[in-house]
Amino acid sequence: MTQAKDSPADGVRPPAVYRLAVGILRCILFFGARVRVSQEAQLPEGACIVASNHISHFDPPLISGSFRRVFRRDIDWLAMQELFGHPASKRFFEGANVIPVNRGGGDRTSLRVALRRLALGRMVGIFPEGGIRDGEASILSGAPMKAGVALLASMAKAPIVPVVIIGSDRLYNKRRWFPGRRATVWIGIGRAFSPLPDRAETENRLAEEIIGLKERVMVKYGLTAADLPHPPKERMAEA
Repeated sequence: MTQAKDSPADGVRPPAVYRLAVGILRCILFFGARVRVSQEAQLPEGACIVASNHISHFDPPLISGSFRRVFRRDIDWLAMQELFGHPASKRFFEGANVIPVNRGGGDRTSLRVALRRLALGRMVGIFPEGGIRDGEASILSGAPMKAGVALLASMAKAPIVPVVIIGSDRLYNKRRWFPGRRATVWIGIGRAFSPLPDRAETENRLAEEIIGLKERVMVKYGLTAADLPHPPKERMAEA
């Protein structure tokens, strides 16, 4: 796919607006998080789909900030429509080029918008778990993912970049925002792969890639089961 000029008709805000929004969030998160990025390959040029596990509300800005720092690329995230309910939040998320998704189903608008963004050569980010997950409900533990990534990749003929994030759930603990108590967040960025002819095979391949990436990140940084995703209430109660 070729890179085309962004236009208001495609719902794409100017890069400066997006980077300001991500920059503000990065500055805030700096006080609570120390990010370590394990990059296994370069990104493909042009359009691609970033697919990651989802363990906290802090994941999108942490991943977006890392991609901006490492690759100088921006991510247009798919996110639940409820985030756009207030005029102020609607303006902010639109400025960050977030694509609203109606989780009730039956609305294909988000799919069409995502396809248009990919046609522009942009990156689209998606959490295939469909929400925040931990333990046995997480794809890190082998739980099934929601349909969507394979369909989008197949229709757009865009490669998928597997990503894993570990540790951001600790930011639910207010103690992590005290001086000297920052949580470490690990982000693994794997090698992109093209969608397979069968969508189920694409989903299986993505699950394998994310689990394998998780295991390699754990070995590289010496992580244990205690570092893997926990429910927010458990993280809040940690000393």
